[in-house]
Amino acid sequence: MARRAMSICTTPGCPEYTTGGRCTDCRAKAEARRGTAAQRGYGTRHRRTFRAGVLARDPNCVCTDTSHGHADPCGAPSRHADHYPHSRRELAAASLDPDDPRHGRGLCGPCHSSETAAHQPGGWAAEQA
Repeated sequence: MARRAMSICTTPGCPEYTTGGRCTDCRAKAEARRGTAAQRGYGTRHRRTFRAGVLARDPNCVCTDTSHGHADPCGAPSRHADHYPHSRRELAAASLDPDDPRHGRGLCGPCHSSETAAHQPGGWAAEQA
């Protein structure tokens, strides 16, 4: 089995070698800065109110972006409650309840990954920087 070539950690200034991306220490530090899901606002209330409400309303993926390679709408079973059209952070800044299901839509896994990659490049941690 071929092994992946070692490369330098992608964290600026870190000299450690890794098989790709960040080294173990830098990855752990980034996760600690990011905080737990509950610390980021995705706790019990979010699951019971937002996620449950969105998935009950949208049991099938409502994504209409056909660049993902599906019909309009996608129609696959929803697995994720996505804040749309505004992010959780934007809703909170506008003094709106980010756990209100009106501010979300149901998406399947592939559509949610595509939307997150397009609208949150670098992930949540990059938004906080």
